[in-house]
Amino acid sequence: MNIIEKLAQEFKLKLSQVENTVQLIDEGNTIPFIARYRKEVTGAMSDVILRELDERLTYLRNLDQRKEEVIRIIEEQGKLTAELKEEILKAEVLQRVEDLYKPFKQKKSTRASKAKEKGLEPLAMLFWAQELESGTLEELASPFISEEKGVLTETDAIQGAMDIVAELIADDPEFTAAVRERTQKAGLISSEASDASESTVYDLYYEFSEGIAKIPDHRVLAINRGEKEKKLKVKVVAPVEEIKKDLQKFVIKNENSIFVKLLQDVIDDSYKRLMAPSIEREMRNLLTERAEKEAVKVFAKNTEKLLMVPPVKNARIISIDPGYRTGCKVAVLNETGKLMAYTTIYPTEPKNDIAGTEKVLLKLIEKYNSNVIVIGNGTASRETEAVVANFIKKHNLDVSYTIVNEAGASVYSASKVATEEYPDLDVTTRGAMSIGRRLQDPLAELVKISPKHIGVGQYQHDINQGLLDSALTNVVEDCVNRVGVDLNTASPSLLAYIAGINAGIAKNIVSYREENGKFQDRKELMKVAKLGEKTFNQCAGFMRISEGKNPLDSTSVHPESYSAAELMLKKLGMNKSEIGKGAAKQIEDKIIAMYPAEKKKPKPAGNGFAALAALLPDEKEDRGSLKKSIEKLAEDIGIGSMTLTDIISEIKKPARDPREDAPAVIFRNDVLSFEDLKVDMELTGTVRNVVDFGAFVDIGVKNDGLVHISQISNKFIKHPMDAVSVGDTVKVKILSIDHEKQKVALTMKF
Repeated sequence: MNIIEKLAQEFKLKLSQVENTVQLIDEGNTIPFIARYRKEVTGAMSDVILRELDERLTYLRNLDQRKEEVIRIIEEQGKLTAELKEEILKAEVLQRVEDLYKPFKQKKSTRASKAKEKGLEPLAMLFWAQELESGTLEELASPFISEEKGVLTETDAIQGAMDIVAELIADDPEFTAAVRERTQKAGLISSEASDASESTVYDLYYEFSEGIAKIPDHRVLAINRGEKEKKLKVKVVAPVEEIKKDLQKFVIKNENSIFVKLLQDVIDDSYKRLMAPSIEREMRNLLTERAEKEAVKVFAKNTEKLLMVPPVKNARIISIDPGYRTGCKVAVLNETGKLMAYTTIYPTEPKNDIAGTEKVLLKLIEKYNSNVIVIGNGTASRETEAVVANFIKKHNLDVSYTIVNEAGASVYSASKVATEEYPDLDVTTRGAMSIGRRLQDPLAELVKISPKHIGVGQYQHDINQGLLDSALTNVVEDCVNRVGVDLNTASPSLLAYIAGINAGIAKNIVSYREENGKFQDRKELMKVAKLGEKTFNQCAGFMRISEGKNPLDSTSVHPESYSAAELMLKKLGMNKSEIGKGAAKQIEDKIIAMYPAEKKKPKPAGNGFAALAALLPDEKEDRGSLKKSIEKLAEDIGIGSMTLTDIISEIKKPARDPREDAPAVIFRNDVLSFEDLKVDMELTGTVRNVVDFGAFVDIGVKNDGLVHISQISNKFIKHPMDAVSVGDTVKVKILSIDHEKQKVALTMKF
């Protein structure tokens, strides 16, 4: 089975779908471009599926490449048999290829290789063959004594031959696979305290063991971190006796031979010295890789939800970056995010200047007509929130406030990007601006920060950073391209995530814009330095120009489809100037009228409810009729029906923002203290983070409450993400309160 066939089988796709998609990938097309503008070719595969297919394609190609390399090396040694070659070629995972290659791999000097140099391999083969049922080992070993070779006694000869057999057992791919499988199924991960007298966050793991096959990913990462911090000692506890019995069944072929006891000893040595260390390392690596992949998936999903939080329009913001000793930094932003003013207030310890804080805030609200106060969720956040809430209530202001996740704001404010954007502002003011802009347009602001600093995952600093960076970059890229950008206002940070655009070209676009004024049409992009035809093809559809020369430039219709869109409008008696206006919303009715689909003949209605139902409109049939009408129009124009459907959607509502479907931001005008909380109290909160074991919900107090996975749904769920996402607004009830640790346990079961 070739790679295309394998992918089609694994992803349950048609061969032609996979073949065409792979061709598009090989031609250098980006995933967002393929997902959005090549639906006919891919069968409308989502960007998520396309990335999974691309990743699997890479793995299978690397696997084939490794197979060829291993076959070549073994052939050069003159040891390749037809059977071995067939085994290598049919291997489905890289591990199997490496197992088959292991006996032929060039090793450093080992006990077995030294024994072979002493001429003891023929003796080892006698042991391995197990044909002799009489005589003694010493008699067999005697001819191999050689002072010249360093074999001084029969015992030396026997031991050397045993070392050779031990390596034979350890190198056998079938034996290795059996030991691996047995360890994976029945082995345990065990941990204990490095210092039992010291209480740490790893108390749970001081006397802990769990099956390798059952241990959840978050526990693997917790144990790994404890080990890294030298608080835990971790080991794999393998089912040693069962493994030895398995090996004896494989190795001992003649129970009557004189070698049985010797081979049992060899098996013990081979397992303990050669197999166990590598298999146990494998198990740890396997668990870590699995846990890291899952953690990256969780992190990526959370990041996607955070990036896709809807922007708050018409928000005139007072943004507060809370703090204690150095005060709270304040930035005032207008509706477009422009900085209007900045200052510092001291509502928290040690100054507790509440009167001065209220005076400053009141003056800013009056001067800039601010209607929203945004508070970062870091140090001193809840203390600042209490002052703000009391201030709003005291002055009876038509102002609301909200808490914003400020993770990464300090990283951004000191970054090169921030310095280039605002060279005249200090680091703290940049941080306050960033917090406010996260409410106005989360996506545009968060792309300026390395995704791993956004802080919505678990153990993100402990996992493979390359894997994390790659996955999160893909997520940001997919989100930015799904939403699209305004070509005349987008920052270089935002533009750099558009399909086909890199950081250099993004800066060139902004430079061109600054030198020549606003872009008037998409074709102008071709004048930007280093932006050629291929890059234009990838990026153009994701760039929007409002009030440009061509109304289609304000949509996500790709320039390659402009002629088809214009022909469709002409056939329907419409003009490009109608795009997005009232008349455009009737476009589907016009299509059905001009390209009517044959309706099914109604069945005899009968009496009663059936007769009544027959008189009601059939929405399913109407949708089917529209689809058939669009197919007829598409055929008439000479374009794919999926592409035409997208064009119609854009003409009805140009550049529709998919973030509109996400839950709205929760605004508050009052505050809760930890002391206000009571068991069974019902609250509305925002999901701030989702991890393997539950969801953290902001309920308006200092620390987010935890909804354990068992309390998320009345139905069984495998993962919290099956029910909740970052940014969701949820109703919760308090289960328990730990006043000492300031922790709240919540439930979503009502």
